[in-house]
Amino acid sequence: MRSTILSRRDLSFMLYEWLEAEALTRRARFEDHNRETFDAALDTAERLATDLFATHNKKADSNEPQVVDGKVRIIPEVKAALEAFSLAGLMAAGQDYDRGGMQLPVVVEKALAAYFTAANVSTSAYTFLTMSNANTLLKCASPDQIERFVNPMLAGRFFGTMCLSEPQAGSSLSDITTRAVPDGDGQYRLTGNKMWISAGEHELAENIIHLVLAKIPGEDGKLIPGVKGISLFIVPKFLVNADGSLGARNDVTLAGLNHKMGNRGTTNCLLNFGEQGGAIGYLVGKPHHGLANMFHMMNEARIGVGLGAAVLGYTGYLHALDYARNRPQGRHPAQKDASQPQLPIIQHTDVKRMLLAQKAYVEGGLGLVLYSARLVDEQNTAEAPEAREHAARLLDFLTPITKSWPSQWCVEANSLAIQVHGGYGYTREYNVEQFYRDNRLNAIHEGTHGIHGLDLLGRKVTLQDGALFRAFGSELRKTVRKVRGSVGAPDAFGPGLATISVALLAHADALEQAWQGVEQVTQKLYAVGDLNKTLANASLYLEAVGHVVVAWIWLQQGLLAAASLAGGDTDFYRGKLQACRYFFQWELPKVGPQLDLLASIDTTTLDMQDAWF
Repeated sequence: MRSTILSRRDLSFMLYEWLEAEALTRRARFEDHNRETFDAALDTAERLATDLFATHNKKADSNEPQVVDGKVRIIPEVKAALEAFSLAGLMAAGQDYDRGGMQLPVVVEKALAAYFTAANVSTSAYTFLTMSNANTLLKCASPDQIERFVNPMLAGRFFGTMCLSEPQAGSSLSDITTRAVPDGDGQYRLTGNKMWISAGEHELAENIIHLVLAKIPGEDGKLIPGVKGISLFIVPKFLVNADGSLGARNDVTLAGLNHKMGNRGTTNCLLNFGEQGGAIGYLVGKPHHGLANMFHMMNEARIGVGLGAAVLGYTGYLHALDYARNRPQGRHPAQKDASQPQLPIIQHTDVKRMLLAQKAYVEGGLGLVLYSARLVDEQNTAEAPEAREHAARLLDFLTPITKSWPSQWCVEANSLAIQVHGGYGYTREYNVEQFYRDNRLNAIHEGTHGIHGLDLLGRKVTLQDGALFRAFGSELRKTVRKVRGSVGAPDAFGPGLATISVALLAHADALEQAWQGVEQVTQKLYAVGDLNKTLANASLYLEAVGHVVVAWIWLQQGLLAAASLAGGDTDFYRGKLQACRYFFQWELPKVGPQLDLLASIDTTTLDMQDAWF
C-alpha cells in the first residue's frame, strides 16, 4: 500500500537524482556516509512517522492541551512519540559526532523532518523548535551555556522555544517592552509578557529552555527605542545547577493557552516573566545583539515553515489522489447510458485538473525547500570560498520565498484536496479538512506574507548592491542555457519524444522572458524615488517572483525527468513532465499581468483611507 504521508520515490528523486546529496559524502564532514546510511535514516523516519506520529494526529487535534491543576495536560501518545524520536538520535541528526549527532547533511535532515511534519505537524513542532533553539545557541552561546542547556536538548531531555512576540507588539519587535535588569554573576532578572509561544509550557520534557528577546535598560532606567536595544537571553523553566541537575522553578508563569484553528496539539501560550520579582535569565552573546543572534533561529525556522507548508500540502494531495482512485461516481460526458458502471472520479477531467495543480504546487514547493537546504550544506561545507559565498547569497535571496510560496500555494493544494473529496472533505471523518486548518498557520507565523514581501523587495533585492538578486538571475539563466544545450535536436531524448524537446525549449524561453520582466519591474520600482510607493505592492512582487522561482525549480526537474525516461520508471518521469507542463501552461502565465500591475506603480491600496472603509 502506498504511503499517504509522503512519496518516498519523489524524495529519492529530489535528493539523489536532482540535488545529488550523495556527492556531499566526498566532503570531510560527511565522509562516513553514503546513500545506504542516508536511506537507513529515511527508513527510520518513515517508520516512526507512520507508526507513532500519524496514528495520533486526529486524536491530538480533537483533544487539545488543557490546564488541569496548574499543569498542561496533553494526550500520552505525544510524549511516547517524542521519546522515540529522541531515542533514535534524531534530535541531533545534523550535529557533530562529539555532541551525539550523526553529522547528516542539512538536506537529508530536512527530508527526515518532512516525514514527521507531514504525519503530525503539532507533535513535530516540539522537535522543530528544540532543534532550532539548540542550533541558535551553538552559534552564539558560551561553552558553559552549551554544556548546561544545549547538550540536554540534543539528547531530548530538555525542549526549547523562541519567545519574540508580545501582546502589544506582535511582529513589530522594535516595540517589545520585556525588561532585563542585571542581577550580578552574569544573571539578569526579566519582567514582561510574551504571546504566541509555541511549546511554551508542558510536561513532555524535564525542562523547557526559552530563548527570550528583551531590552536592557540604559543608565537612565529607560529602554532603548527600536531594535538596537534588544538582547537575547536563556530563560529556563527550571534553573540548572552547575552539575547539570535541576534547581528551583524559575519565575516563568503560564498565563493562558491560545485555542487555535489548527496545530491544536501544540501548546501555544501567553507567558508572564517576573510575577515574583523577575525570571532569571542568562545573556547570550553581547548586549544589544539579540536580534542578530535570534535571526539564526528565525532564518532556520523560515525554511522549516516552508517545509511544513509543503509537506502538509503534499500529504493532502496523496490523500486526495487515493480517494480519487477509489471513489466511483458519474460517467464521461459522452456516456449517456446510466446502466454502465460509474467511473473512479480520477477519470474526470476536472478532478485530474485539481490533482495536477496539487502535484505541481506540492512537488514544486518541496523542491524549493530541499534546494534551500542544499544551499545551507553548500554554504557550510563547500571547499571554495567563492562557492560558499554564492550559496549564501542565493539562500538569503530565496529565504522569504522558501517560507512564503509554499505557505500560499500548498494551502491552495489543501483546499483542492477538500474539493476532490467533495462534501466528505468538509467533514472531520476525513483527514483533509485538518490538513487545511493546520497549514493555514504557515502564512502567518515566522513573518506574514506582507513582512516577507517587504523583506524581499525592500531589502534582499538591494542588499550588497544587488548581488543577491544577480546571483539568482545567473542561476536561472544557467538552467535556461542547460536546457537549450541539452535539447539541441528533436530526438534529444530518444525516438518519439520530440514533443518533450519542443516543450522544454518553450518553457526555457518563457522562464527567461519572465525573469527579464522581473528585472525590468524591479528597476522601475526603485526608480520611483518614493519608498512608500515602491513597497506598496510588495506582497504581489513576492508572489510574482515566487512563481518564477518555482517555475525554475520545475524546469530543472522536467529536464532531468526527460533525460531519465529511457531508463525506465516511465510513469514517474512522465508525471514529473506533466506537472512541469502544467506549471508553465497554467501558473507561470499569471506572472505577466502581475508584473504589468507592478510596473504601473499602482497606488490604489496605498491611497485608501481609514474612513473610506
